[in-house]
Amino acid sequence: MSHARATHLTRRGLLAAGGALGLGAALAACGDDKGKGSGSGKDAKAGKSGPWSFKDDRGTTVKLDRAPANIVAFTGVGAALYDYGVEVKGVFGPTTTKDGKADVQAGDMDVSKLTVLGNAWGQFNIEKYASLAPDVLITTMFDNAGTLWYVPDESKKKIAQLAPGVGISVYDRQLTQPLQRMWDLAESLGADMKAAKVADAKKRFEAAAARLRAAAKAKPGLKVMAGSASDQLFYVSGTNLSVDLEYFKALGVNFVEPPESAKKQGGGWYESLSWENVDKYHADIIMMDDRSSTIQPADITKATWKKLPAVKAGQVIARSPEPILSYDKCVPLLTGLAEALEKAKKVG
Repeated sequence: MSHARATHLTRRGLLAAGGALGLGAALAACGDDKGKGSGSGKDAKAGKSGPWSFKDDRGTTVKLDRAPANIVAFTGVGAALYDYGVEVKGVFGPTTTKDGKADVQAGDMDVSKLTVLGNAWGQFNIEKYASLAPDVLITTMFDNAGTLWYVPDESKKKIAQLAPGVGISVYDRQLTQPLQRMWDLAESLGADMKAAKVADAKKRFEAAAARLRAAAKAKPGLKVMAGSASDQLFYVSGTNLSVDLEYFKALGVNFVEPPESAKKQGGGWYESLSWENVDKYHADIIMMDDRSSTIQPADITKATWKKLPAVKAGQVIARSPEPILSYDKCVPLLTGLAEALEKAKKVG
């Protein structure tokens, strides 16, 4: 899915010398712990019990004797569940930055209290994972093949032996669909979905969506470009496949759309441009990938970037290509774009 992954891949060994023996022992040790937890949400902690099952977006139904207590999740998924009162034991994926602060995908989680199994693409410490006696692993999916995001291909079989996986699809659908799926998952895990904070966030999301729709309708002539930066290339995303862009487009936002032929190299997600050709498309507003694996606008030194009309006009905002799937965290995505449209002027 991600051009950032394609250009910044780093593969590290998952097991230290002799680690395979330790892993074998861990596999045996945690095999008896499945389903013995009392759940992870507030309701679960208060005594919710009984069989637990959840059908994920692969059509796979995970069944346990009780709601899982030891949950391990992709960082962004853990952040979404946290907003609903469900805490995870371990995470994998971008969690901390180089200076030790919380990554943008960690949301409100206290990263100092999390067991981090891997902080970058290709990293997943299986022995540490086994030590958590995981009941379930939860992550997103960016394709129709059921590929669990950030679970390394070379070790996915060993990882699957330790706990069943749950995948929430964020592929080729609008944002509201995975938001509802994460809501359903959190509810199944014992979250109190009637809590004032949760209900308020959903109302704020609906209001923000209405605001964005109105802003787009008021300025239909403004062109928005979704971009991302690496040292060598600039990437322009099309609206197809991405949950956020598909939803924004449905609300009426007018996006730059690279032709399908141009996106072929990017798997249908994006077109790659050299920095010399960064002005190929006209845009009045540029939304830039906010993930830590990409270069942020303030750090782009390319002269061609600085000459873009939208950049010169200060009409550059952040975009979260991997949104945290809680209503609370998605509100700023809508309001940020709505405000940009409301304030922006036609440039170029």
